[in-house]
Amino acid sequence: MKLQCYPLQFEPILKDRIWGGTKLKSYLNKPIQSNVTGESWEISTVENDVSIISNGIFKGKSFVELINLYPEEILGTKVYKNFGKQFPLLFKYLDAREDLSIQLHPNDDLAKKRHNSFGKTEMWYVMQADENARLIVGFKEKSNKEEYIKSIEDKKLLSILDTKKVSKGDVFFLETGTIHAIGAGIVIAEIQQTSDITYRIYDFDRVDANGNKRELHNDLALEAINYNVVNAEKKYKKIDNFVNEVVDCEYFTTNYIPLTDVLKFELNKESFKVLMCVEGNFELKLNETIYKYNVGDTILIPAFIDTFELSGKASLLEIYIS
Repeated sequence: MKLQCYPLQFEPILKDRIWGGTKLKSYLNKPIQSNVTGESWEISTVENDVSIISNGIFKGKSFVELINLYPEEILGTKVYKNFGKQFPLLFKYLDAREDLSIQLHPNDDLAKKRHNSFGKTEMWYVMQADENARLIVGFKEKSNKEEYIKSIEDKKLLSILDTKKVSKGDVFFLETGTIHAIGAGIVIAEIQQTSDITYRIYDFDRVDANGNKRELHNDLALEAINYNVVNAEKKYKKIDNFVNEVVDCEYFTTNYIPLTDVLKFELNKESFKVLMCVEGNFELKLNETIYKYNVGDTILIPAFIDTFELSGKASLLEIYIS
């Protein structure tokens, strides 16, 4: 059976978090049911959190099921060759009403050895930031295992970590091993490897509704941390109706598209494309069919769609694997 390719959307997988809020509803129109919703997983094949298609003839079918039926057509020839039927990326929106825990992620080798998982290289695009909102990214100065352990014992970890004041449009690329935390008052679009492996190293001594502190993973973190100073912030161009490169790494390429007119695309069948609408609204024209999207929508364009057009007034993140 030949695949009828069309832009795929998915039911958001909503996650309540101790640090979450309500901006995913007020800002991104997600159907949240609580006042502490921290994450909307937009496209996921993480075990027990597999996305369900929400539109078209495959509505109600799991994304994994569709990939198993049409791996090359959905993923692309190159992605299928390199990853088989595994979808290698995970897409999220996050609302940090409070500071997230300070954490890091292991690299591919360590994650494979310990968890039989991918590592977790990721990037953040700041969609909204309250005044004076900040991120924690890496160390102020080059550190080492001994200094790090002492800072934990003396409860002075924050004093050796670097903070960055952020505003809308800022981008941070976080390689594995980088200590990081999203600060309060920030909404972020996150692109990452398909992995849910996080080593939490400090949680501000918070307790949950039952009075319990969340588990820390300091022993696991020691071997995974990058103790060097990192330059995680990415500067990029913002030329209207142009595909502006933001991040190009072995795991994904992300471009920024400020859309104000009609933009035509041609695909080479090597990789899927994902579009995250981080501002405004737009239309996608495929053959003679027009699909309409708004801020907060995430769309997967199967690799075997040949050409399509975008129009409208929107800011888009375009992601694929090169």
